[in-house]
Amino acid sequence: MSIFIFAIGALGYGGLEILFRGYTHWTMMLTGGACLLTLHCFNQQFPHASILLKAAGGAVIITIYEFAVGLVVNLWYGWKVWDYSLLPGNILGQVCPIFTGLWFFLCLGLAIVYKLYPRPR
Repeated sequence: MSIFIFAIGALGYGGLEILFRGYTHWTMMLTGGACLLTLHCFNQQFPHASILLKAAGGAVIITIYEFAVGLVVNLWYGWKVWDYSLLPGNILGQVCPIFTGLWFFLCLGLAIVYKLYPRPR
């Protein structure tokens, strides 16, 4: 089941990037898979948390992944997969409040899906 969830996250995030940016990078697909798998575990761990709390927690989780991956792929390796340095409130050009807000809404949708279609533990 974990491999399936990872694959859905990898393909789903890669697809979103292609849809909105016109391209993606293989590291983003790995990150998307890891994020969805972590969000799945988060939702399983806290099944009775409110949808808004799950969305906020998910936004924080994705932002942490984004920062960690950005430090490696963008700042350490210099691959320039993304750069938020021109956006307000950014941290080292790797994360910014605007995208954390977008991750909140993405996770809000996921939390609603988890509420409608709960999985057995």
